[in-house]
Amino acid sequence: MNHFNINRRRFLQGASASLALTTLGAYGMDIIHPQQTRKVALIGTGWYGKSDLFRLIQVAPVEVVALCDVDKNLLNAAGNLVKQRQKSGKVPKLYGDYRKMLAENQLDIVLIGSPDHWHALQAIDAVKAGAHVYVQKPISVDVMEGEAMVAAARKYNRVVQVGTQRKSTPHLIDAKKNIVDAGLLGKVSHVEMCCYYHMRANGNPAVEPVPDFFDYEMWTGPAPLRPYDGLPHIRWWRTFMEYGNGIMGDMCVHMLDSVRWMLNLGWPKRISSTGGIYVQKEGKSNIADTQTAIFEYDGLNCVWQHRSWGTPADPEYPWAFKIYGDKGTLAASTMQYDFIPEGKGVEKIHKDVVYEKEKYPEDLTEERIELNAAPATRLHMLDFLKAIDEKSKPVADIEQGHISTASCILANLSMKTGRPLVYDPKKREVTGDPEATKLLQRAYRGPWVHPNPEKV
Repeated sequence: MNHFNINRRRFLQGASASLALTTLGAYGMDIIHPQQTRKVALIGTGWYGKSDLFRLIQVAPVEVVALCDVDKNLLNAAGNLVKQRQKSGKVPKLYGDYRKMLAENQLDIVLIGSPDHWHALQAIDAVKAGAHVYVQKPISVDVMEGEAMVAAARKYNRVVQVGTQRKSTPHLIDAKKNIVDAGLLGKVSHVEMCCYYHMRANGNPAVEPVPDFFDYEMWTGPAPLRPYDGLPHIRWWRTFMEYGNGIMGDMCVHMLDSVRWMLNLGWPKRISSTGGIYVQKEGKSNIADTQTAIFEYDGLNCVWQHRSWGTPADPEYPWAFKIYGDKGTLAASTMQYDFIPEGKGVEKIHKDVVYEKEKYPEDLTEERIELNAAPATRLHMLDFLKAIDEKSKPVADIEQGHISTASCILANLSMKTGRPLVYDPKKREVTGDPEATKLLQRAYRGPWVHPNPEKV
């Protein structure tokens, strides 16, 4: 029996049969195709890079042949962990420069778990080298990077799956099919999305010498070179706009992507945003601690709100989306969903996250694992592999990841410019706004060259 059939059996045993069948059916997984062993590499061996890799190892016959990281301590530790986890028991080849890794290995799949400011260059170089790519969200730090990533995936005919695994989350798949698509919400005319986690690092560490085991120059790459004030991982880098797009780019991208998937939405017609550092002014962090954004569609506004201070508006849904229809409301998060009907005669519906602790006991000893997200990531990997086999687009195709990422970037640009923005993806410009159009592409630090969607 091949590994996919084993995994399918385990999934059916662990979740309720109806939810599991709904989930598998949604991905066409009733027919499981045999898989050859694929050669895999990971760029960025930190927390989530390893987590993605270990989920792939759990569901497919792969050989992890190479790992890349600029932190030698992190890299060596990851090599030993992979040795324990993969079937061959081999330590992958270890690299400090991803370009050397791509040049020296024929890879089927490259997973990218590096910081946001590296995603575009590494993904484009990987598809040029012939690999299919699984890249973490947000896919880029500026809009033109994302345009170039989509262009490269299409030009080189590679599958690029984005780590927006809410689309592979069992209870959210159930909500889409049995609540949204079934018409229980009626006419949808408003969406609210939020994050109220206290997740904004905001310290004042002193500048210090760069340790010998860490290549800070390579870690920084095309981003501005900040004075070194300690290892940027874990999460310290996320508090700076130099490397990403703040909580908007980190957390809104998941919820906006989920809502677009649920409601079959494309590019917003117009995006506006306000916010800034209103409360947490004492540290080095330069990302907004308070922000509101409106993503406008025909007859529908999707409104985002984050605060990294205070209490959540709804303690049951601190990071979530709520879809409002004239027949009912759907509240959903990574942990659960609730359907609340309007009026009498229709029952409320509640579903919780699916765990797979018994089927994958190794999850329980994995450091910093998100147990609630592990089943979703496994399904996301299966969908990725299916798309490779069938030469089709995965559920979180790079173009969809680009729309969600770029929309969040445009919200930040709206906050920066103080005015609403209308993006034209065909012309790749902000309509009637040359100043904002210039902001669609960040300056790169030399010798790194910003990718051009016309010349990838």
